[in-house]
Amino acid sequence: MISTRWLPSLAQAELDRFFAQWTGGHLIALLPDCEGAAVPVLQERCRQAGIALAGALFPALLVDDRLENRGAVLLSITGAPPPRLITGIAADVAAATRRLEAYVNANLGDDDTAALLCVFDAMVPNIGTHLDAWYLNLANRVRYLGVNAGNERFAPAPCLFDGDTFAGDGVLVQLLPGHPGGALHHGFVTPPNLITATSSDGNRIVQIDWQPALEVYSGLIRERHGIVVNRENFYTHATHFPFGIVRADGEMLVRIPVALADDDSIVCVGEIPPNSVLALLDARNDLNSIPEGLADELAECAPDCRGADLLAFYCAGRRMYMGERIHQELAEIAHRAQAPHLVGALSLGEIGGARSGG
Repeated sequence: MISTRWLPSLAQAELDRFFAQWTGGHLIALLPDCEGAAVPVLQERCRQAGIALAGALFPALLVDDRLENRGAVLLSITGAPPPRLITGIAADVAAATRRLEAYVNANLGDDDTAALLCVFDAMVPNIGTHLDAWYLNLANRVRYLGVNAGNERFAPAPCLFDGDTFAGDGVLVQLLPGHPGGALHHGFVTPPNLITATSSDGNRIVQIDWQPALEVYSGLIRERHGIVVNRENFYTHATHFPFGIVRADGEMLVRIPVALADDDSIVCVGEIPPNSVLALLDARNDLNSIPEGLADELAECAPDCRGADLLAFYCAGRRMYMGERIHQELAEIAHRAQAPHLVGALSLGEIGGARSGG
């Protein structure tokens, strides 16, 4: 069971009131990046109270129909094993997968069902490789859902924590027995003209159709939309024109460009396998309403949970092109889910199970 609460302040008096009402289980804390200094305070309070703690920093929090840059969204979790923080994952996928598999095996019976909530550091360059390795080992024993934590400076920094550690280059995993999983939709439409990432390295696109990636990308945006993209305005414009990886099963994975490397390769949130078939997407045309099917899938995921608060994560890139419409969209999602409150965070990439079952 997950119960949610937003604390508008992490001042001592507010924390005292929260912990005085604690009824058991463990705690997952979602903090805005600007509240990072409060992580050691939370760690010490939980150590004193004997409460297992884990959490992450995000660009902002979601509270009902607004964004907040203060306080914390606190998730009190009962009936589930404590979360596990696995660090140093970028350099050793096999070791990280073994630790994840041991965590699942120790806490999930062969005939039990569960969701696996994962929170990656968005700067890990090979998240897709990790997910593929997980699926090879766990297959459909769990339902996969997750998000990426970090900051919109896209600079390596600690963003994941447990009761003792505050670090980057990691993933936080929480097994949720019996949980139905999540709903994930982006609403982009695949255009007819496709290109190829002929050279890529982790989350960087080096060449498109054998040409320098930035040259091709900026040229297409200038030709199709009359917008000049350069190093100075890259993040502002690139979030409106993400890449889509077109998969053989018809699904499309969205990769938002967020920065340029020193060699002018394009840095994305999420991995781009070599020779991926790409589409250049246009958020301005595609994302004018809540993605089709989201409300129905929310209802299918939790038919017995209407009337409970909704835990939601909203893409930071989507926020940039939705602007003030984000408030209306958040309110509409909560209304369709029949949730009295919506809480969560602004995330840097989202993870869900493939509709084809993978």
